[in-house]
Amino acid sequence: MKIETIAVHAGLEADPTTGAVQPPIHLSTTFSRDTKGELTSEFIYSRSGNPTRRSLEKCLAALEGAAECATFSSGMAAANAVFQALEPGAHVILSDGYYGTGKMLMDVFSRWTVECSVVDTSDIAAFRGAIRKNTALVWIESPTNPMIRVTDLAEVSALAHAAGAKVVCDNTVPTAILQRPLDHGCDLSMYSATKFLSGHGDVLGGALVSKTNDEFFERIRMIQTSAGAVPSPFECWLTLRGIRTLPYRVRAHSENAMKVAAYLEDHPAIAGVNYPGLPGNWHHAVAKKQMTMFGGLLSIHMKGGRDAAMQLASRVRLFTRATSLGGTESLIEHRASVEAPPARTPEDLLRLSIGLEHPDDLIEDLKQALA
Repeated sequence: MKIETIAVHAGLEADPTTGAVQPPIHLSTTFSRDTKGELTSEFIYSRSGNPTRRSLEKCLAALEGAAECATFSSGMAAANAVFQALEPGAHVILSDGYYGTGKMLMDVFSRWTVECSVVDTSDIAAFRGAIRKNTALVWIESPTNPMIRVTDLAEVSALAHAAGAKVVCDNTVPTAILQRPLDHGCDLSMYSATKFLSGHGDVLGGALVSKTNDEFFERIRMIQTSAGAVPSPFECWLTLRGIRTLPYRVRAHSENAMKVAAYLEDHPAIAGVNYPGLPGNWHHAVAKKQMTMFGGLLSIHMKGGRDAAMQLASRVRLFTRATSLGGTESLIEHRASVEAPPARTPEDLLRLSIGLEHPDDLIEDLKQALA
């Protein structure tokens, strides 16, 4: 089936009791046994499994043609489970992307003797040079947040596997609609469901989708159950509802972002636009090879540095000044102001999450703010 059909039907089963087409939200935290003490279903207790959560996990696995999925209370909880599944003394190569992932590795897992090298994984020579004998995991973010760098997933995965390392791709920005990392050699896809998956700015959640139900994923599943950082049934239901329209939303985000990026690329106040959909972008060829469209996230560099960036953000009327991305409304943020070490985001950079407004209105807003 095509991915639009999968998004609508995966994990969707009519309620056997009432015949309701849309599945109910199962809020129960515990599940009954019969008179012999046997379970009446696969569920025992909601920390280890819940019908609504299981529907979401089946849906996300189907979107990527994967064997399994585990969902979490946030994207960072999902990332945390991956790093907890490593052996002490393991070495991780991490894309130079979202600052929160690197911060967690350095603040938390350095105490577990997990070593970390932050690398621009779009630079194959730099990535190859970072591989060590004890490299156990490669964490790719593509495109990265906020610099929008694109990594060749197939090439990096091949090099990582040759070194005996697992490969995880943070696929939050493109989602499985625009990019399927498992098809390009990655072992797991990670999502912040808070962003495009749910798509309406009202859910906090995360997910790990695995190509195989192997020993490493079994450890992740054990951590999910034992540590208990699981999403609520209501958040799972909201995310499922968001996924039903995901293919059409993500394409609209991408179309709008392409038009905004093209406008900003030609503006005299802009020093540069980071968006792989632009033909002149350094990452365009790789992105075109592994993505169907280029996503709803872009960033810009202002010629006037930090002052000009802050001034532009203060003058917009339609864009909302806020953290996050992937919602229906467009957001703008000066990332260097909200990040913490080890972040290295330039002071002249603004990140734009392009929403579902008409692109002409977004361009008009930016035009008046830049005037």
